[in-house]
Amino acid sequence: MPRAAPPRVPLAKPVDTVPAGTLRQLRLRAADCRACPLWRDATQTVFGAGPARAAVMLIGEQPGDQEDRQGEPFVGPAGQLLRDLLAECGLAADAVYLTNTVKHFKFHPRGKRRLHQRANAAEQAACRPWLAAELLRLRPRWVVALGAMAAQTLFGDAFRLTRERGRWRALDERTDAIASWHPSAILRMRGEPREHALRDLRRDLRKVAARVAGDVPPTPPGDAP
Repeated sequence: MPRAAPPRVPLAKPVDTVPAGTLRQLRLRAADCRACPLWRDATQTVFGAGPARAAVMLIGEQPGDQEDRQGEPFVGPAGQLLRDLLAECGLAADAVYLTNTVKHFKFHPRGKRRLHQRANAAEQAACRPWLAAELLRLRPRWVVALGAMAAQTLFGDAFRLTRERGRWRALDERTDAIASWHPSAILRMRGEPREHALRDLRRDLRKVAARVAGDVPPTPPGDAP
């Protein structure tokens, strides 16, 4: 019998090879990743966390200071905001899989503080196989891209969060995805823009919760509200 074709990696950006293994095995292998220079200054790799059969996967951009220290995603101030919103919308944080596009903390020191720096294109590309492996291992029904980096990894460089946030897209025959604001971006905003972005993220997470509750069929190719 002919061998079945491997599942398509549901990412817009290319991945040459995808690591194989269970999530536990992938986490252990990623701990020794030296594919880009970020490991040199980071405390540790911050791999994804959550149930292996989670129906919902949230993808952020990269770890922050607290994530780097604790080795878990979304445990700093932005993570607390996200977890509060998940609970408010009826999505238990321990029932979803949380991860980042980049697995090491990139920063520059300022006194005793470590200030976040955005990973460049080469660093993002070096980390992409780990994200691809997580997606293929979980095969989630719904994916939430938080922030422009995660959204463009899924949908391509032409994606603009300010224009296309909140629209469902089909990643493959099983998985639908939606993009929204990253909670860290919301925390950096002030006044009315912050209130608008917080309202948007809350609305988008409620869309996810409604699909989980109603088991809505996959989105056909193209966009859907």
